[in-house]
Amino acid sequence: MGIEAITILDGGMGRQLQSLGAPFRQPEWSALALMEAPEMVAAAHTLFAKAGAQVITTNSYAVVPFHIGEDRFNEVGHALAELSGRLARGVADRHGIKVAGSLPPALGSYRPDLFDGDIARSILATLIDALSPSIDLWLAETLGTLAEGELIADLLDGDARPVWFSFTLDDDLDASGVAHLRSGESVSDAAEFAKNRGAAALLFNCSYPEVMEAAVVETKRALGNSDIKIGVYANGFGPPPDDYAANEAVRDIRSDLGPERYLIWAQKWVAAGANMVGGCCGIGPAHIAALA
Repeated sequence: MGIEAITILDGGMGRQLQSLGAPFRQPEWSALALMEAPEMVAAAHTLFAKAGAQVITTNSYAVVPFHIGEDRFNEVGHALAELSGRLARGVADRHGIKVAGSLPPALGSYRPDLFDGDIARSILATLIDALSPSIDLWLAETLGTLAEGELIADLLDGDARPVWFSFTLDDDLDASGVAHLRSGESVSDAAEFAKNRGAAALLFNCSYPEVMEAAVVETKRALGNSDIKIGVYANGFGPPPDDYAANEAVRDIRSDLGPERYLIWAQKWVAAGANMVGGCCGIGPAHIAALA
């Protein structure tokens, strides 16, 4: 596969904002900078663009009640998501690259058990309406269950722009070396979903690098001759403590995943069939520069 066939994505926004000294804490995560220092969001996008990212993702991931609270979301959620789109669009236009509109799990990352379509629908509809003027494509990301993908596909029905669906995987392969979504659903089922719902790309994100290759291999097999692209953007998290609960603390970033090491993982994903690579939490501009 020639280098021109590989799309380079950006890296993790939250930790990049933290490294720049932007306001950053749980539960607001990356949304806090939108509220208090939006110029630093633009600065983070710019660093990824200069590193070689061909697609940057709006900083709308944490603009959900799970992170900013229901009252604040109802008050300013639309405005914050709209701002995230404008900031990304400005940087992308200056660098001649594309903007992906981030549609996160509306009711919490890594918690497919909390998914409720009736509640999630209005949250996601708000984000879609706010982001729509600024984006080139949609990125439904860190999805833990196919039901989340189905809802987003329904909400985007009739939108002519490409839709990328990205699922988060269980942190461990099963005894047979097979990867699964955090819901326990199979990667093959995710591939079938992508085909049925007209996805332009099927990706896997915010999971350990160690589980990604198996997911790519299975996806490649399940997609067959489909022209759906396959992507990976892993996170740099270390194992969580036993008492860890999402949204309560900032997890440590592992020390064995610098740019050179991450590049080695990415080369394995590309060899297995991926044609889109980037990074999630803890993967910064230096990593993206290595990929590019």
